Amino acid sequence: MTASTKTEALPQHFEVRPFPAPVGAEILGLDISKPINAEDFARIHRAHLDHHVLVFRDQRITPQEHIDFSRRFGPLEIHVLHQFHLKNHPEILIVSNIKENGEPIGLGDAGVYWHSDISYKHQPSLGSLLHAQELPSEGGDTLFADQHLAWEALNPGLQQRILPLKAEHSYLAKYEELRAKNPWRPKLSQAQIDQVAPAVQPVVRTHPETGRKALFVSEHFTTRIVGLPQEESDALLAELFAHSVKPEFVYRHAWAPHDLVFWDNRSLMHLAAGTPDHLRRRLNRTTVVGDTPF
Repeated sequence: MTASTKTEALPQHFEVRPFPAPVGAEILGLDISKPINAEDFARIHRAHLDHHVLVFRDQRITPQEHIDFSRRFGPLEIHVLHQFHLKNHPEILIVSNIKENGEPIGLGDAGVYWHSDISYKHQPSLGSLLHAQELPSEGGDTLFADQHLAWEALNPGLQQRILPLKAEHSYLAKYEELRAKNPWRPKLSQAQIDQVAPAVQPVVRTHPETGRKALFVSEHFTTRIVGLPQEESDALLAELFAHSVKPEFVYRHAWAPHDLVFWDNRSLMHLAAGTPDHLRRRLNRTTVVGDTPF
């Protein structure tokens, strides 16, 4: 027996169960805290490409196990808001509305606008993995909109019009607007601003692994269509924003304790539905670095 076969993890018996929704599937019976062999990992990877958002149920994992599993898909992003990194684990961004000693412990208004994570960088995120730590008794849902379906549902004339276009994405697009509503959202230092210079992306991107086309503009980060007059750019973006999140493209996720949700930012946009202010919500997020859109 070779060393490689000695160390190969035992297979795990798990089910991939698609949701009765336009997108998404749940993974039942997998324990991410245990080693995952190559065959099982390939099955998970395939399910992620097929369903775009996977919900791994009942994952009682440590932050390090969360990080280790995420790293199987690629290097991890270190979010610009260092104020909300998990202590000793900068790969994890705390998403939470909880305040301790009068100070927020995490980003409480994450995802209030439809977006694809890190689209404002030249290499946007491949995907994000969000692990439930503390859930409210009501609210707190996350919505996912399939941008492959959104592209395919456009009329051919509009498809041809937008196919060659590029758009600017900026992390700062709505930042001050959000700070005005939520004063505890940190003021960015110049060093942080320098990390998030705007990026230009294709309006329609091609998934690097499946070859499928998807719309790639969002109300949160996309500021303008390059080369179009402002009025024309605004009108076109408004039309695409409204189209891209039609109910027939959307799965609404109601969180269960210990859910780990992994979505493909190359295929989807997502939105936080909101949590009542008096109820506590906390999740840990890792984000996998992607590649340059084309």
